[in-house]
Amino acid sequence: MAVQPEGTPCWADAMFADVEGAKSFYADVLGWTFGEASSEYGNYTQAYSDGKAVAAVVPPMPGAEGQSAWCLYLASPDAAATAGKIRDNGGEVLMEPMQVGDFGSMVLARDPGGVVFGVWQAGVHEGFEKRGEPGAFAWAEVFTREPEKSDAFFPAVFPYSAQQLEDDAIDFRLFNLGDEAVLGRMKMTEEFPPEVPPFVNVYFAVEDCDAAVAKATERGGVLRFGPMDSPFGRFAALCDPQGASFSVIDVNMAKGEMPKTSDVP
Repeated sequence: MAVQPEGTPCWADAMFADVEGAKSFYADVLGWTFGEASSEYGNYTQAYSDGKAVAAVVPPMPGAEGQSAWCLYLASPDAAATAGKIRDNGGEVLMEPMQVGDFGSMVLARDPGGVVFGVWQAGVHEGFEKRGEPGAFAWAEVFTREPEKSDAFFPAVFPYSAQQLEDDAIDFRLFNLGDEAVLGRMKMTEEFPPEVPPFVNVYFAVEDCDAAVAKATERGGVLRFGPMDSPFGRFAALCDPQGASFSVIDVNMAKGEMPKTSDVP
């Protein structure tokens, strides 16, 4: 697999106080299996779907206990240069570029509106080995209360063009690489409690959205939204038992017309 173009979502991981509980939950809901914990790298444990790496789970860093959340990593050819661009455009570097053995280099950052995300410069670990199929990453959206900040920040740091959804009901934008939409941006409405911070919502593909929701709620997950049909697939938003938000989508159940978009100058 070739190294992903700059700005492509290329990996996702999450910290869990109860790693074994997380493994059991996602094994049930997404069909994942797990490799051995890597003690050299803080017990980082990769998740696999059909033998292909699709994500990872890890115990929390000291001081971050009880803060379960999925983190999306965007590809970079030069993590240090991207960290510089993040700072230059009003973002905050939470973790300086760090070499992870021969796997690659990572950065953790926060956009000016408070959205935490990662940057990954691939070494031998190039990221997702499977995408868009059941059990694997399918899509991601930046959820923010300050869309104008994210809208200025992400295309300044990554080579994105942007398109705005022509819909008065929601404020939604697409970030594109060439002709391909790679990331969404959604304005958080009043429906989100004030204590919910801005976040990146990661979508995982499933064979049956309703069955995945039933399994997740049976295992202690909380249904936040859906399931509902869309032109992109049938999807639902959930929280896992430790509070990490994620969504599931059956991309084969697309219904309705694609929404109209207009290019953003």
